[in-house]
Order: sequence, then C-alpha cells, then structure tokens
Amino acid sequence: MITRYALFEGKVKEGKTDAFRKAVIERILPKWKEFPHATDVRVCFAESRDEGAPEYPMILAVNYPSLQAVEAALASPARTEARTATEAVLAEFFDGRIHHHVTLANEYVV
Repeated sequence: MITRYALFEGKVKEGKTDAFRKAVIERILPKWKEFPHATDVRVCFAESRDEGAPEYPMILAVNYPSLQAVEAALASPARTEARTATEAVLAEFFDGRIHHHVTLANEYVV
C-alpha cells in the first residue's frame, strides 16, 4: 500500500478551529475520496505540538494499492476538484500551506 499525505503546515485562524474542522469533513474529504483507486481516506487533527516543532494542525492521508494508482489519481480531474475545494477552505480558515508527501514506508509485500 502507498500513502500520499497532505500535511497542513501552519495554523488555523484565530477562533476558526471548529469551522475549519467542519469544512474539512464536509468540503475537502468528500473530494479526496473521489480520487480514482483511493482505498482509504482519513484525516488527523493535531491537538498540540512540541515546542519548536513544525506546525501540522492537520494530516490528510490517502492510501493507494500502488504507485501507478497514485499517478493515475494525480492525473485525473478529481485532483483539480480536490485542489479547488481545499484551497477555498485554506483561504477561509487557515494561515499556511499544504505539503504533499508520498511514502512507500507502509508498502507490504506478501
């Protein structure tokens, strides 16, 4: 299994935490779930961070069966729709950026 992470680097705007979480669940997650070949889509909201550590208030992860499936998902129209929905939520509730990372660390060979 291959996981593609979107690390939300930055912070939620003052007083917008609940609205940000709701927007992620209602406006972002459904779009990411439309990516072709996605086997699992999940989000983790950070409640706190270590002093001096980078701010990752949210990590969104999508699992795929292979690297080829990731490439197909990124080439699909679903990517544009997910990006548009995500950027709208960021502009409204978030100060920061998204850093994408693909890992093979959880690839299992049987």
